[in-house]
Amino acid sequence: MKLVVGLGNPGRKYEQTRHNVGFLVVDYLARQEGLTFSRSKFCALYAQGSVDGRALLLAKPLTYMNLSGLAVSGLARRYKLDPEHDLLVVSDDLDLPLGRLRLRRCGSHGGQRGLESIIGELGSEKFTRLRVGIGRPGESKDAKEYVLSAFDSLEEPILDEVILAAADAVRTWLVQGPVEAMNRFNGYDAREGRDP
Repeated sequence: MKLVVGLGNPGRKYEQTRHNVGFLVVDYLARQEGLTFSRSKFCALYAQGSVDGRALLLAKPLTYMNLSGLAVSGLARRYKLDPEHDLLVVSDDLDLPLGRLRLRRCGSHGGQRGLESIIGELGSEKFTRLRVGIGRPGESKDAKEYVLSAFDSLEEPILDEVILAAADAVRTWLVQGPVEAMNRFNGYDAREGRDP
């Protein structure tokens, strides 16, 4: 069993915000694979199924971003998963331009509060994370306000493309492993219209 967690904030007012890119990716993947989310006792919505014969659990924590680790650690314990090999977390990244992807097998949280919470609860940085670039705000907007804002009409086509690519990256990680996923998708840029 592999666990793929999309990070975001629950609730209608956050649905299309930059901070919810992780939710958007796992929602898209669930639709493509015919999976349906349901509530769990681990503070998350989850969907269970398989992709190319590989057992998969998709999850969206309901704890709000800063406490995402509670849901992730609960699911990892329940399903007896080894985070280093069985966990992929999809999150937004301010330090990547909108439309860029970066896949890493371990590393720091880089200021992303959801990743910080997961690292704290798991007691380890050793899990794969797929960062989806949302870009930095201009000088007139603070970062907290920016991540909770919606994508504008010029950004939406780029967002749509990067969600498709991110879902393909997750499938590649699941079926062919992290090295192949990194080789294919690191540096992907939806603004360039480049195929991974």
